[in-house]
Amino acid sequence: MADNKRIDEPTGTQTVGHEWDGIEELDTPMPRWWLIIFYATVVFAIVYTILYPAWPMIDRATAGVLGWSSHGELEKKLAEQEAQRAPIMSALSTTPVEKLVASPQLMDTAVEGGRSAFKVYCVQCHGSGAAGSKGYPNLNDDDWLWGGDITAIQQTLMHGIRQPGDDQTRMSQMPAFGRDGLLSSSEIQDVVSYVRFASKQEPASESAQRGRAIFANNCAVCHGADAKGDRQFGAPNLTDAIWLYGGDRNTITDTVTNSRYGIMPAWGGRLDPVTIKMLAAYVHSLGGGEGLPTSDVGAEPEAAPAPDESAGNVIAE
Repeated sequence: MADNKRIDEPTGTQTVGHEWDGIEELDTPMPRWWLIIFYATVVFAIVYTILYPAWPMIDRATAGVLGWSSHGELEKKLAEQEAQRAPIMSALSTTPVEKLVASPQLMDTAVEGGRSAFKVYCVQCHGSGAAGSKGYPNLNDDDWLWGGDITAIQQTLMHGIRQPGDDQTRMSQMPAFGRDGLLSSSEIQDVVSYVRFASKQEPASESAQRGRAIFANNCAVCHGADAKGDRQFGAPNLTDAIWLYGGDRNTITDTVTNSRYGIMPAWGGRLDPVTIKMLAAYVHSLGGGEGLPTSDVGAEPEAAPAPDESAGNVIAE
């Protein structure tokens, strides 16, 4: 390799003095337009680092003479949004939840706000479509343990399910009939037969007939004489096709034997009242929401369904 600079005759450009196998490199100057742009970017970078945060230091970056920051810009935008939302949020705050339904515009706003809050706080258990999963209720149907009117939903959200230290929480406890020795294994199987008969999953049988009497003595106090549940105790309706943990024989047997004990957070200590109100409006709007509660005082419960003796080999009463 030679190291001799010279003027290249065909181009009139000086070489850099390097040669490889007869190939020389020309020291061609950069185009003027390119140099102007390059120097302009250098000047821009210097000015930018003076005006805006740029150089990282030990615990913070240089602030810049303009005092601008992305955090400050975010706080400004949030403040603008809060100012725009203030009137509607004030209206939601002062309107009782049961009166939202009478104000379509306010209700629509509450539903949309609740939809956003639901995606943040509730989808982990109830799913993105609020359809629930095993042990977590489907909020789209019309089956409610504690009541499906908008005030009952708000109460459940505020105080949760089985929350210690909250005297307004939803509280219920099903006995573990097998684990605690309240019923024998055969009695539990009879009760399961009756429950599955009442929910139209099994035909009438001697086991279901025996289970009817056991149910009346041990289960009707919470689930009602008609086995349709009681919201006062959070006892589910056992005659429909909706099951929180499953309605197959093995699952019902496990439930009767060992009981169930689901919990739900008391959002009243975590979220502001308006957000809870919006969540109640959204859940109520999903399709299973009910009207305002009405009094059922004086209503006589139906008799527990009895296995049809003609449908199978059953023991007559």
